[in-house]
Amino acid sequence: MSTPLRLPYNTLSPEAYAGLIATKKALSRSSVGKTLIELVNLRISQINGCSFCLEMHTAALRADGMHAAKLDGLAGWRVSTHFDERERAALAWAEALVDVAHTHAPDEDYEPLKAHFSDVEISDLTFAIALMSAFNRLAIGMRQ
Repeated sequence: MSTPLRLPYNTLSPEAYAGLIATKKALSRSSVGKTLIELVNLRISQINGCSFCLEMHTAALRADGMHAAKLDGLAGWRVSTHFDERERAALAWAEALVDVAHTHAPDEDYEPLKAHFSDVEISDLTFAIALMSAFNRLAIGMRQ
């Protein structure tokens, strides 16, 4: 059973929404890479329970050729053999920031980023995490 849309936030606040879309477009050009950003977006959406975003990011990753076993193992990435160290660093950072009220973005999640990402990429990744969290909150809150 679907829940009716509460408010069409994208048309009610078009300038704010356009800003989010502009940020998304800028991040699509990041050297972090589209696939890694999509993977992080999917993990954030798993944590936040955003059905709309789960379907969208899973479809995008499948279209990019990501293996089903990797997608299936994403929720357990810490113990899965399907993720490399760069992905693990990004996923740990994403989890730390999604639950920042409890984690306070610890150094043990930030420091590994330096081995795999430039300062610009760390900044882009952090923006991507914040943006996905914002999109999840809009979609869940307004029942997209």
